[in-house]
Amino acid sequence: MAAPRPEQLCFSLLLLLLASIHLCSRLALSHSLVKFLPGFQGPLPFELETGYVGVDESEDVQIFYYFVKSETKPRQDPLILWLTGGPGCSSFSGLIYEIGPLYFREVRYNGSLPTLELNPKSWTKMANIIFVDLPVGTGFSYARTSRAAQSSDLQLCDQAHEFLRKWLNAHPEYISNPFYIGGDSYSGITVPIIAQVISNGNEGGTEQFNINLKGYILGNPKTFPDEDNYRIQFSHGMGIISDELYEYTDTLNKAHILENYCPPVYSPKPLKLFNGRRSLDERFQELHSRKPSPHSALFCRVEAYALSYHWMNDQSVREALHVRKGSKGTWVRCNQGLPYESAIWDSRPYHVNLSRKGFRSLIYSGDHDMIVSFPSTQAWIRNLNYSIVDEWRPWNVHGQIAGYTRTYSNQMTFTTVKGGGHTAPEFKPEECYAMLNRWISHAPL
Repeated sequence: MAAPRPEQLCFSLLLLLLASIHLCSRLALSHSLVKFLPGFQGPLPFELETGYVGVDESEDVQIFYYFVKSETKPRQDPLILWLTGGPGCSSFSGLIYEIGPLYFREVRYNGSLPTLELNPKSWTKMANIIFVDLPVGTGFSYARTSRAAQSSDLQLCDQAHEFLRKWLNAHPEYISNPFYIGGDSYSGITVPIIAQVISNGNEGGTEQFNINLKGYILGNPKTFPDEDNYRIQFSHGMGIISDELYEYTDTLNKAHILENYCPPVYSPKPLKLFNGRRSLDERFQELHSRKPSPHSALFCRVEAYALSYHWMNDQSVREALHVRKGSKGTWVRCNQGLPYESAIWDSRPYHVNLSRKGFRSLIYSGDHDMIVSFPSTQAWIRNLNYSIVDEWRPWNVHGQIAGYTRTYSNQMTFTTVKGGGHTAPEFKPEECYAMLNRWISHAPL
């Protein structure tokens, strides 16, 4: 047999190289439209895209996301990158329980696939939203090596920036849209850092394009180490603890003090979700084996969190969402076992830096949350020492007081949501819809 000619070898190597590049690019960023979802009747009346973006060294971190296109004017409406807290809670929580276009019908699990319904007060009616599973290991995001599975606050922020640039590069029609980054709870630590990383990237002059960063949005945000002191102050002011004892009970729903307390299996906080050190699969099996209740109504709001486990771990759902086979075992809403280092304990310096650069911010607090209480958020904002330009006053929805608000000279608006809990839009969807709609339109609350 004649030896292949040099030009044949070069051509073969070129084909192999092109195939490798194509394979790597597909792995680096893949996305698919989702037109139908199990549990929802008929085609989705909005545009949903899911996919993965590879980041970090050798793109060994594969970040899963849900993108919902604005239902109004997607080419002009703001683009929001949304993170859920934890750390380790899937952004699916933000999508399905807070600000996204769908939610579960709130009935107790009866053995069948949970049913999805439309959320008439979805923030996607006025904004394009990317719900991102970060840090790595959260939701359907995964690492291809044990080293890549290690993460920290600063790594999360760098990965979020890399994710966003790669996503925009693949979706250039959104590069010029006003961009905001948002989140709640633990995201109060990471969101301001991500905003600063994005801003620094814009100013560095080395990026292919600038991200049109306008500001950030935070709900009941963890911010500084002294928050526990204000939790006690809040509890005393609400009549939960006495003058003499000044201590509170563990059998209170801290996410919303007026709501029923639930068993740990239904708790919204990651470290309380399950007891013990059993595997995630064992925990899910315990949840799945619970006998259906003869009563359809939920005794406790957070029982609805259990529905996400039954829905997300159904094979037909994973196929509809285009989850990569074999990439993830049991899906959990909040992954408490992540190898994650909380390295930043105070995000106030980042708020100061962002204020100097002229970015807007909306900080809102559900006023019945005891996890990150509104007095603690008021305190750190007040300690930034910016002058007040719009004094403390009520804001209304349908002629009723929906909360109280104050605006500062650094373009920071603080507002309470009357009757809201730790994730305020979950408890007060109409009021929070009005709040964002006014703020993002530069109108007074």
